[in-house]
Amino acid sequence: MKKVVKFGGSSLANAEQFEKVGDIIRSEESRRFVVPSAPGKRFDGDTKVTDLLYSCYDAAAKDGDFEKILEEIKSRYNEIIKGLSLTFSLDEDFQVIKENFKAQIGRDYAASRGEYLNGKVMAAYLGYEFVDAADVIRFDKNGNLDSEKTDKLLGKRLSKCENAVVPGFYGAKEDGTVTTFSRGGSDVTGSLVAKAIKADMYENWTDVSGFLVTDPRIVKDPAVIETITYRELRELSYMGATVLHEDAIFPVRKEGIPINIRNTNRPDDKGTFIVESTCRKPKYTITGIAGKKGFCSINIEKSMMNSEIGFGRKVLQVFEDQGISFEHVPSGIDTMTVYVHQDEFEEKEQQVIAGIHRLVQPDFVEMESDLALIAVVGRGMKSTRGTAGRIFSALAHANVNVKMIDQGSSELNIIIGVENRDFENAVKAIYDIFVLTQM
Repeated sequence: MKKVVKFGGSSLANAEQFEKVGDIIRSEESRRFVVPSAPGKRFDGDTKVTDLLYSCYDAAAKDGDFEKILEEIKSRYNEIIKGLSLTFSLDEDFQVIKENFKAQIGRDYAASRGEYLNGKVMAAYLGYEFVDAADVIRFDKNGNLDSEKTDKLLGKRLSKCENAVVPGFYGAKEDGTVTTFSRGGSDVTGSLVAKAIKADMYENWTDVSGFLVTDPRIVKDPAVIETITYRELRELSYMGATVLHEDAIFPVRKEGIPINIRNTNRPDDKGTFIVESTCRKPKYTITGIAGKKGFCSINIEKSMMNSEIGFGRKVLQVFEDQGISFEHVPSGIDTMTVYVHQDEFEEKEQQVIAGIHRLVQPDFVEMESDLALIAVVGRGMKSTRGTAGRIFSALAHANVNVKMIDQGSSELNIIIGVENRDFENAVKAIYDIFVLTQM
């Protein structure tokens, strides 16, 4: 059995956390390939190493006075090395970094050094081979991941390794220019490694015991999701649920490799399994609840709209021409409503309104701002009657006014629109009716 294990920044913030990680890796021989993030915060008010690297690089660009911050970063790693009692030094690496910062070779290079250095420490601590991600993760000239070339490079290189550490978050273009993923991109690296070696499992270790049914900032101690499908996770991630980088799903999904979200600080917890499909019935009717604030709606009314061929296309063309993407488009016989991000829309609202009048000659256009969208997601909803009714009942009981409801044909999710001010109460009400009453 082969496992890829990825550890987040909080799991590698100091020597004590490194030791926990070491115990986890050594407890199973199958954990052969390790993907580390850069050291995260050691305590409240601390600064992540990646943020220090950005500040250091910007200082080098501004006035050249960056060595004090670089020494602070170096001390963070030396603290870990000393705490692990390693006879190992990063002095040469920091000298190279210093020269490259002076030469201003790129912010992506600067950000990537957190993972690069932590990977070297991890490899020395475990006695594993270090594989520089710049040699095996390939980006094209436009900075987009070249999945095919990456898979070939990773597969060929790692086939020669019994055990290896591949730092997360970055790769390189053909000319050697270091390029990073977006924040949280170490999740993607882990997924790419899992695909390349045809792993049996991709374990993603973090500081929570799996994927939670909803945001713990809204609901205290929400239940943990035992099993979730890729499709459910995609819906929840899109609506703001953040445990795993959403792009990390695609490489392993193609290979049918399950992901297991685990807690470094509670390694005996089973965590959440993310799978292609499962015949296991979910514990609750819903799998999860996620949402975002900051939307607005544009409601277009016109008599006999339903008989006017091309009406919807013309309306959406107006938004496309202004570079605005839409979220949801619920419609009736004589009405059509477009939900968009408010911050994208505000500056162009009058151009949009004018464009709608010009192309479709509506009877009436009305806008409403400060709205939130909530996604209620779950494969269990398909076989359970009255799910929408229970949602409406719970929201009515909580005195929440529903502005919109939209259910996809897959019956996997229901989207509810409410006012921003009702967002938290709405999430709590839905959680209570589907989870607390079933506990």
